[in-house]
Amino acid sequence: MASDEARPGLAPGSRGIAGTLFAALHGELTPRPDRLPDTDRDPCIQFHDRARAMGWLDSLWGMNDAGREHPLAGPSLVSWFQVGVDPVSGDRPLPVQPFLRCAGDVTARLGALELRTAQVLVPAQSLDVSARPQHARMPSLSTAAWFDDVASPTPVHVTVDSGQHPAVPTAAHRIRHWLGELPQNVFRCGELSERAPLAPPLPDALWDGPPRHRVTFEGRLSEWSLDAVGWLGGFLADLAAREGAGVPLLLTVSRSTGSPAS
Repeated sequence: MASDEARPGLAPGSRGIAGTLFAALHGELTPRPDRLPDTDRDPCIQFHDRARAMGWLDSLWGMNDAGREHPLAGPSLVSWFQVGVDPVSGDRPLPVQPFLRCAGDVTARLGALELRTAQVLVPAQSLDVSARPQHARMPSLSTAAWFDDVASPTPVHVTVDSGQHPAVPTAAHRIRHWLGELPQNVFRCGELSERAPLAPPLPDALWDGPPRHRVTFEGRLSEWSLDAVGWLGGFLADLAAREGAGVPLLLTVSRSTGSPAS
C-alpha cells in the first residue's frame, strides 16, 4: 500500500466501524540521524505494528492508511493517519488520545517533531449519549486528572468545524459554558474568536465536508503535547454529542504564535 495516497476503507478482515478517525500533524520534522536510509517501513506499516503492540489494533480501531505526503496537503504536513473506529462502549470516550499517542510514536521514529498544528477528524456521531446514565454523560472526565501534575500552560486556538452541518455554531455557547464549568484543567477556555484554520488534507466524503460551520475557542492547554490534544478531542466529542452536535467534527488545535498557522 503506497503511503502517500489516501485510500478510504478498512483493510481486509477488519470489523465494522462506527466512524473514521483521521489525524494530520503539521510543523517541522528533523530527521533521525540513525534511521536507515533504505528501510521499507513506512508510516502505515509502523502505525499498524505500534497499534498492534499496544493492544489497540482491532480492539479500538481497524487499520486503514497513513503516510508522510498527502495529495490534499500543503508543505507543513509532517504525517497523517486514518483508521476506522470500532463501536465505543457507553462508559468510554472515543479513543482519540491513544490514536494520537500512536501517531506521535510513529512520527518520532521518523524524527523530532516541532508540532505547530494538529488536525483530527472526530466521529462524534458514533456516540450514543442516550444510552449513558446521567452521571456518566462525559466519560472523558474520568481521566482529566492525568494532566493535573504538570504546569506548562500553552496558549492555543481550538477550532471545531461541523462541515456543512450547522451543529457546532448552534451549540457553541453551550459548549463554551461547559468548558468552563466541568471539572477539568486540561483546557481552560477563553474568548470565542474568528479564525480560518489550515485547510485539512481530508476528503469531503469522509465527513460532511468541506469545512464551513465552525467556532474557535482561544484558551490554554495544560501542556503542548499530542497526549493533551488527544484528551481534548475525546472530551469535545463527548460534549458535542451531549449538546446535540453529534456529527463528524474536524478539530484543529494550533499553538498560538500571534499569526495564523502555516
